[in-house]
Amino acid sequence: MSELFDAVDALVASRSPLPPAEERKRLRTAHGLTLDDVAGALKVRRATVSSWESTKKPTEPRGPEREAYARLLRQLAELYPAPATPQEPAVPVPATFTGASGSAGEMPEVPDALIDEVVESLSRSRRPGTQAAPAEARTLSTGKASEAAAMTATENTHTPAPTPVTAAPAAAPRPARTTRPSSTSRRPGAKKAAPAGTPAGGADPRFENGPLAVVDVEDDGTVLAHCTGGLLLDVPAKSIPALVDWTLREAKLGAPKLSGPGKDADPLIVLTEAALERYGLPVTLTEEEKHAGRIPEGHKVIKQLTRAEWKLTKRGFGPWARIYRPATGSERACVQLCIPSWNALDPRHWGEAGQLPPAELARVLGVYASRVMTPRGSTAVTGLELMTALHPPTRASEPDADGRRHSAHNPGSLGKDAIDPMNFPPCEVPDGHPVLKDLPRFHVRGPGEKLFEEAYDWARPMTDAECTLRYLVGIDVNMAFAAGANGLNVGLGEATHVKAPAFDPKVPGSWLVDLSHVDLSRVKVGKEWVELDGSLLPSPFTPKGERPTGPAWYATPTVAYAVELGYEVRPTEAWVRYENGRYLDGWYNRLRDAYLATMADLGVDADLSPEDFLAAMDGYKTRDPELAIVTTAIKATVKGGLGKLRERPRGEGWRPGEPWRALSRPTWRPDIRAAVISRTRINLHRKIVKHAAFTGQYPIAILSDCVVYASNGPSPLDFLPYRDGKPLPGGFKLGINPGLVKHEGTQSVLWGEEVRERFNAPELNLARYIKDGTVTDVDNGE
Repeated sequence: MSELFDAVDALVASRSPLPPAEERKRLRTAHGLTLDDVAGALKVRRATVSSWESTKKPTEPRGPEREAYARLLRQLAELYPAPATPQEPAVPVPATFTGASGSAGEMPEVPDALIDEVVESLSRSRRPGTQAAPAEARTLSTGKASEAAAMTATENTHTPAPTPVTAAPAAAPRPARTTRPSSTSRRPGAKKAAPAGTPAGGADPRFENGPLAVVDVEDDGTVLAHCTGGLLLDVPAKSIPALVDWTLREAKLGAPKLSGPGKDADPLIVLTEAALERYGLPVTLTEEEKHAGRIPEGHKVIKQLTRAEWKLTKRGFGPWARIYRPATGSERACVQLCIPSWNALDPRHWGEAGQLPPAELARVLGVYASRVMTPRGSTAVTGLELMTALHPPTRASEPDADGRRHSAHNPGSLGKDAIDPMNFPPCEVPDGHPVLKDLPRFHVRGPGEKLFEEAYDWARPMTDAECTLRYLVGIDVNMAFAAGANGLNVGLGEATHVKAPAFDPKVPGSWLVDLSHVDLSRVKVGKEWVELDGSLLPSPFTPKGERPTGPAWYATPTVAYAVELGYEVRPTEAWVRYENGRYLDGWYNRLRDAYLATMADLGVDADLSPEDFLAAMDGYKTRDPELAIVTTAIKATVKGGLGKLRERPRGEGWRPGEPWRALSRPTWRPDIRAAVISRTRINLHRKIVKHAAFTGQYPIAILSDCVVYASNGPSPLDFLPYRDGKPLPGGFKLGINPGLVKHEGTQSVLWGEEVRERFNAPELNLARYIKDGTVTDVDNGE
């Protein structure tokens, strides 16, 4: 019979009554709890708690979570009863909820200890103390700084939140408002540290509400700005010009500069579909508008901006619109808009971010902004902007005779002026560049005319011995291109043409040299010559792994590696940059730290053992899908930022031989991109050679930063040489740091042979498909 009673109690508990979603949120914030606090205590995702509180489409908790959640809300309701007012009756909140046993306020005997522990753990850090009472005051305008500092913000416009507890007497409940304030903070009164992975507002009082806000419209028409850390702001603006003005005057959004002579980050406003409708903008773009990347110049919103004397950048009002007024002195007036439903957040780089609820989207973008920088456009644009933010082109000079300072070149930067397109070395520029305008129209440049430093795309047939093994195991280099940029010396200014130069590995540049004599069957590894099977190795000098047949242009890291392998090099000419430096070091460090911090939040630490690391990586994205989006965006920022250094024409009626817009940037530097790719490819080849010399194992396929080996076991530990937990020095090492490797995927050898036979392609690049084994078409190398 007791089992039947237990089943009945569980059934009743599964339907524990809960207050409406609005009241759930009020009770949580009244106690100063964040979504992360509740989610952590109930062992659910942050997004789950947010959906329980959603006023649009609330979901209902189930099972033991519902029982514990009901208990939490019951106790909070006793602490913070909702005040009733003549203008606005309070939502009735029962002092107790029916427990599992059916009697008021009682819970089943078994889960009591667990539920009490959950509630007590939340209450200890947020307990209001004696005589806590709702705050009476609320800021009427964030512009009134002195008054706002003395007032306690509230979480909900209809119900109050507690002030920070002091020994002062309790305040009386405030009467309901009849008018809405122009701007109001809805953060709980007491400030506290944000949970891991959630950025708090910056220490700079100018940006106390964080770097960005997601603007949304509630069902009742209320416009709210969801900021980082769970903060909500009322938005009084009724038009886009008014929204821009409010953002700059009252919202206190933005971020401090990343470098001494740099500029503060402009505030970012993200507009949801509901906000777009509210402000007279289309929810989606037409095909014509998508192709143009903007709405028409005659749109009513653009006319509103023009009348208010706001300007748009040359890219117009598109997915990432910048609205500004010309700077006056040191004062800047600029706001960045992000419109997810116009594909501002490319799913290839931001995953499902564009479909997240406002609070969750604010969290994702906020973490990215605090660890990388406030997004300035696509991840590629942001990657490029990060370089400039860390190395601003100018700085203030020393005072002159009159004590005045002037704008001067910032050493170590690329300067404020782009290199004249006609001063670029012809070998470094892509086809169609103005410096090549005199070439015949259909001329195809070969290796002796064009620097072709690209990532690997190489594969070979398996040997008979490899076919007897059971598995193909792929390993992938973490943030390989970021690691390639670390410590790399790159040119800062224009190149100098030199005939018959002596090669100097310390000077960045492009060298015309014949490396066809380098024989991979006999190379130096360290200080010793070793014998290898060169037919099973890709050449380090070409992306396809083919051995060069004559003189070709190479970046400095590639030529230096030929010397490292023990061979003499004699360039016939070169374009070298005597003004150089480690321009990308700060960029690498910031992206590395952002990646490691986010992966640590996902349970993958940098100091794990190989076995623990592989276990931690298994399903890490499911632990916090929102933070997993951030890791993807960080990696896309690396690759996209480097790709922008050699941005090609993007329509606009461009014709070969004419300049295009990107050439006007100081950061249009294809030589820097080539140097990073060259060093990344060489770093990978060095590890492959050391692995082959030590183990006799050779790669089956390589695609960019993924390498596939045949193995007797399915794990990387089945073929990577570890001794007492230590890897081969200079070889592959498992770990999360940039340059170390992770498990990419495992398939059977039979799978690999069957795929190659099916497509009649003995050299099909299996690294392209090793992750999930899905092959959609023949590998064409694109």
